[in-house]
Amino acid sequence: MAKNKSSYVCQSCGAHFGKWAGQCTDCGEWNSLVEAPNVSMPHHNKNTVKPNASRAVSRSTGTTAGNYSGTHSAVMPLNAVSVTLDTRLPTGISEFDRVLGGGLVAGSVVLIGGDPGIGKSTILLQTATNMARADSLAGSALYVTGEESLAQVAMRAKRLDLPADRLRVLAETNVETICAALTQEQPAIAIIDSIQTIYTDAINSAPGGVSQIRESAAILTRYAKQTGTALFLVGHVTKEGTLAGPRVLEHMVDTVLYFEGQSDSRFRMIRAVKNRFGAVNELGIFGMTDMGLKEVANPSAIFLSRYDKPVAGSVVMVSREGTRPLLVEVQALVDDSQGSPRRMALGLDFQRLSMLLAVMHRHGGIHTSGQDVYVNVVGGVKVIETGSDLAVLLACASSIKEKPLPSSLAVFGEVGLSGEIRPVPNGQERLKEAMKHGFKHAIIPKANAPAKDSPQFKGINVIAVERLDDAIESAFEL
Repeated sequence: MAKNKSSYVCQSCGAHFGKWAGQCTDCGEWNSLVEAPNVSMPHHNKNTVKPNASRAVSRSTGTTAGNYSGTHSAVMPLNAVSVTLDTRLPTGISEFDRVLGGGLVAGSVVLIGGDPGIGKSTILLQTATNMARADSLAGSALYVTGEESLAQVAMRAKRLDLPADRLRVLAETNVETICAALTQEQPAIAIIDSIQTIYTDAINSAPGGVSQIRESAAILTRYAKQTGTALFLVGHVTKEGTLAGPRVLEHMVDTVLYFEGQSDSRFRMIRAVKNRFGAVNELGIFGMTDMGLKEVANPSAIFLSRYDKPVAGSVVMVSREGTRPLLVEVQALVDDSQGSPRRMALGLDFQRLSMLLAVMHRHGGIHTSGQDVYVNVVGGVKVIETGSDLAVLLACASSIKEKPLPSSLAVFGEVGLSGEIRPVPNGQERLKEAMKHGFKHAIIPKANAPAKDSPQFKGINVIAVERLDDAIESAFEL
């Protein structure tokens, strides 16, 4: 016999609980539990397996977890599974293809999020119109809008001068109706804008709730896997910049993309934070124009500021975003504090900045205990790798000493707690990127240094260092 039992779902992390509580024990958020629809729960005994109340979708059968009746896939050895190469569908935008790992994979589900007005709908409309005109897809693209009217979508396409004659559009928020339209149209690519506006008749709650988002995404994901349709889901973000809704939404999809950059800047960055078909942390860089988002052919150039003469507190570092090196300018301002010293980092991890300043005091002989420290990565890009450590400290040292470093200097390297300069991945590629842009000097970890007789690095003065104090001394001797 089955009995109905209420469950409560955390709106922050998607965890399930049998009764309401003031705080989620999984993520620590307060007042985030909401009641979920009743589910049928069989009595548990030693011969039965307790089903998962989250009703996660089974990829092998397309049924709901917890429903153990019906036909299941056969169990087989792993080496007996046939493996085929993924067929990539080009989007017509090379930077977007780079972030996706080389293009869209048939049957994949991509979740893209970002601040309002940053360009999510714009780039997806550009992608949809490009792919609708592709001969290989035979005009097979459907754009489903749940937030805007069809007239608004048409006005945007006209303003961007997009070829919209082959793109099919639908204004709908009911997921069952959307799936029926998808079944009728059978598109190779479909865009749902946005998942927070979609609802299912199976759940009696308002669109945008945890249960509605989770169940609607599960239905759409199941459809994509069964039919091979490449699916884009647009997601809202919270004030902290993370995707709104349960975290289980990110686990359902194959790829999660985030828009980066300030809305008042003309540059936009799209970063892949999850990708089952490509590199994680791959970065695509675009420029926002009157005609939509345009890919940037030379990304390193937009993050470099050319001064008439060198200025104190500025250092160019060679970062690596995904599969390519990137030249980025780091600026630091260190000034006497008028009260409690402040630390601020834009584009960098604030906690790591505090740690690096302590290392510079202990092992570099430069202290900032009574000074404010502000560090900024030019262009709005977020650097999450540790290869930026040495550049940050050299920029701070330059600002403190009020001595500019040469504008022809490029830097990369990780700094350890004991003051050692640790190697970073792909050091040779970073050096080549610096040489390509005309840099004459490079301070790098000793473990990343190329062979002295290497002919490909004769045009640059490579200074290999092992300790932080050696790096500071070498920088100010140039």
